Amino acid sequence: MRWLLVFLLAFLLFNVLQGWLRRIGLGKLPGDFSFRAGGRDWHVPLASSVVLSVLAMLIGLLI
Repeated sequence: MRWLLVFLLAFLLFNVLQGWLRRIGLGKLPGDFSFRAGGRDWHVPLASSVVLSVLAMLIGLLI
């Protein structure tokens, strides 16, 4: 259950910091999907969320 919480927090963090993270390469990884539907651009950062959740988990283990 804890991994789901870490994944969701990483997903929220990615959405909040999306502009800055794109400059360092997150959001453009294989597995990050972008598409247009209903006149809007949708971004589904699956791979970037996994990377951020692993980083958050490692930080959590160190604390």
